[in-house]
Amino acid sequence: MYNNILDVKGIKVGQVQQMEGLTGCSVIICEEGAVCGVDVRGSAPGTRETDLLDPINMIQKVHAVVLSGGSAFGLEATCGVSKYLEENGIGFDVGVAKVPIVTGAVLFDLGVGDPKCRPNIDMGYEACKVASYTNLEQGNFGAGCGATVGKIKGSNFCTKGGIGSYSIKLDNGLVVAALIAVNAFGDVYEEGKVIAGVLNDSKDEFLNTYDLMKQGVNKGGFNIDNTTIGVVATNAKLDKAQCKKVSQMAHNGYAKTIFPIHTPHDGDTIFTLATGEIETDVTLLGSLATEVVEKSIINAIKNAKSINNIPSYNEINLK
Repeated sequence: MYNNILDVKGIKVGQVQQMEGLTGCSVIICEEGAVCGVDVRGSAPGTRETDLLDPINMIQKVHAVVLSGGSAFGLEATCGVSKYLEENGIGFDVGVAKVPIVTGAVLFDLGVGDPKCRPNIDMGYEACKVASYTNLEQGNFGAGCGATVGKIKGSNFCTKGGIGSYSIKLDNGLVVAALIAVNAFGDVYEEGKVIAGVLNDSKDEFLNTYDLMKQGVNKGGFNIDNTTIGVVATNAKLDKAQCKKVSQMAHNGYAKTIFPIHTPHDGDTIFTLATGEIETDVTLLGSLATEVVEKSIINAIKNAKSINNIPSYNEINLK
């Protein structure tokens, strides 16, 4: 067990980041294809091919999910993933070609580093080249490179977010895991305590976003520079409708750890990939998905490192 999304057989992950520009992308690849569903809860999403995942539509499996920084510009990284997969003979066979089925979502990190540096075709392609079945970095990697949380007072008083993963394996062989890029408007909680979020003026203690909202504070933070995006992966046998239901339930993991969540200023999205090995109950699976999402978010925060003038969990909580 790797205790992350790589515990799902057939899944590999590649991540590339540009530290000068403070952005990046994470690519989750299933070369044999995986049934996929999605649920979008935030009101400012940026996505590719999510209509295709509707249970009434024809295509049943995808070959990759891309999580990217760069706001809408970052969707270009998905084209690099398609290019790589086609060159390697991976895709839906239409006779004259194999068409890779690639879906994905973006988060907004343009205000953290260089706004002209965005995940592009080359970055998506490179992420595929370095994809691994055995190694996964957490924190300031891939889509988590420029991620931040707690932005009601603006970017000068937020905390470093990041990308995190966690997995659970049951005795019957069922594996459920998640990979989450945490870039939320709200604060992140662990067992009721804020571990990342909006900071006081001296940047040495956390305030409370919800309390500030009730006091009428909104300067600097009410914009769209947010969004938490991620993937739940499992070796369960599911159809697209069941994958969508798991994604819906998995959003409870967001709600358990981030507040406020699913705001008009976030594009919160969760994909679910199912590789089709183990029969299981969807209620159980969705509950496990909630737990792995919750713990992936906490791992993202605890593995993050400070950047520029943005402190991390380790700098604030472990003094």
